[in-house]
Amino acid sequence: MGNRLSKIYTRTGDDGSTGLGDGSRVAKDDLRVEAYGTVDELNSLLGLLLASEEELSTDIEDCLVRIQHQLFDLGGELCIPGTTAITAEAVQGLESTLDAFNADLPPLKDFVLPGGIHEAAVCHVARAVCRRAERRVCTLAREENINDNALKFLNRLSDLLFVLARTLNRQAGEDEPLWGHRQ
Repeated sequence: MGNRLSKIYTRTGDDGSTGLGDGSRVAKDDLRVEAYGTVDELNSLLGLLLASEEELSTDIEDCLVRIQHQLFDLGGELCIPGTTAITAEAVQGLESTLDAFNADLPPLKDFVLPGGIHEAAVCHVARAVCRRAERRVCTLAREENINDNALKFLNRLSDLLFVLARTLNRQAGEDEPLWGHRQ
């Protein structure tokens, strides 16, 4: 395990720089920092969803906790250049989970608006942040060598979060808010 923090503030970032996991220093708005920072934001949203006052089903809770650990791994991968933590098996695992949750949902005939119950709405926000994380990693990948599975993982995860939002609404007996073109 890495270093333990006994003191939270170090003052080393007061100049607008931050340390990567390999010890190098970069600007706080470096592409790599933007990428792993957005992954951290996504992970925090999943924590918010897990902290819901409404009890989540065990399968959804277990899924979200597993994903939080994988997102922490992904953040570490992005923080330490040249490190690989997200595997093809992790992407396949998301696909299998996505297929399992999606199997119980009715086919979509309309666009779904973000909303429904509170937990589904948080899941939709997490989905949108996941898409932003994917864009940040994609931008980073144009400049540096990035594990292809990282992008695939985020792509599948955003789809899974959409399906989980639908599942949460369905489990609560809530109709999905659907888009209807209005003028």
